[in-house]
Amino acid sequence: MSNALTRRTLLAAAAAAPLAAPLPLRAQGSARLVVVGGGFGGASAASFARRAYPWLTVTLVEPLTRFVTCPYGNLVLGGERRMEQITHSYDGLRARGVTVVHDRAAAVDPAARTVRLAGGQTLAYDRLILAPGIALRWGGIEGYDETASARMPHAWVPGDGTQTRTLRRMLEEMPDGGVVGMAIPANPFRCPPGPYERISMIAHYLKRQKPRSKILALDAKEGFSKQPLFQEGWAALYGGMIEWVPASRDGKVVKVDPAAMVLETEFGTKHRVAVANVIPPQRAADIAAPFADASGWVQVDPTTFEARTAPGVHVVGDANNGAPMPKSGYVANSTAKQAVASAAALLRGERPPEPVYFNTCYSHVGEEYGISVVNIFRVGPQGIAEVPDSGGISPRGNLPDQRRLEALHADAWYSSITRDMFG
Repeated sequence: MSNALTRRTLLAAAAAAPLAAPLPLRAQGSARLVVVGGGFGGASAASFARRAYPWLTVTLVEPLTRFVTCPYGNLVLGGERRMEQITHSYDGLRARGVTVVHDRAAAVDPAARTVRLAGGQTLAYDRLILAPGIALRWGGIEGYDETASARMPHAWVPGDGTQTRTLRRMLEEMPDGGVVGMAIPANPFRCPPGPYERISMIAHYLKRQKPRSKILALDAKEGFSKQPLFQEGWAALYGGMIEWVPASRDGKVVKVDPAAMVLETEFGTKHRVAVANVIPPQRAADIAAPFADASGWVQVDPTTFEARTAPGVHVVGDANNGAPMPKSGYVANSTAKQAVASAAALLRGERPPEPVYFNTCYSHVGEEYGISVVNIFRVGPQGIAEVPDSGGISPRGNLPDQRRLEALHADAWYSSITRDMFG
């Protein structure tokens, strides 16, 4: 087994292990930590805070009563998982002592240290963790708005799972021989390998159920995460079923016509498809937007993840600009724990701990065919930087045992990190 795979296995097994955190050095009165958003960043933060810092009172604000994960949603599209297998309750967090409020956070007042909820309640905090995820840039592609997403689903903000179910139903109803068109955005966006795992899982479904069909993947970029590994897998498993078109070959979708099911690219080419999956450009979710810069993302302190424009407000997960770290579930989990540890230290008048951030990203290319990448990051003079020679990527080649093992590791990672989040 390679060194890279050994590191990857150890990191996957460590997904449920919280960052080491000192116990309070003296008796503490309760301090109020409010967490907005119940996904990978928010649930991780709330769970970790209760376990590592029992003197914190923790309130989680999340409008949905159940959380559907983006990771493993592509396997639902491929027929390898059911929706209920990627849907999680907040009961485990309640059992850990987290107060869960199912409402939408409407506004943050950093000066008053309060969060106003859509239902009218106002929550006071001593430290706030925002983990609201992304918002889609409606209109970022001409013709693509929320109404258009009913006919050309994005399935990129899981919500209650409606979008994923819609895309799955469209694939099932498509006649054999139909073309599935995908529009893939430019960086940065949530889960860089996600569109390419989706291509793989849709191809997996089509190969078994509609073998005369094709996938046309139109990309606004010149390359993508784990590209050689994905393309090697596509060639081995799916033959000529997948056509990936980069921006330089007119792959950037700039306009859609949902009624005609047409994707139009930058140079005016019109592609009529049977099913369209449009993943539009993205930005920080609305509740974090007041703290974002012109990029649409929140700039944060690399050690504490406090918003540069709002002391006391820590922004974790997909809403911040934590480059070069990707917007992944594991990074959200890792940075959430550092933000909690920093918040606790600052509340005690102590120095925040020195951070180490981890990313492990698995992708399924086919049945029993997994690939992955591991990264480790530290904070240096120029901000966050990847530690040289610390990570690893799956080796290339005809390695069926390796691919099968990594698919199993992916399943273990998902089970481990969701148990860490939700109990």
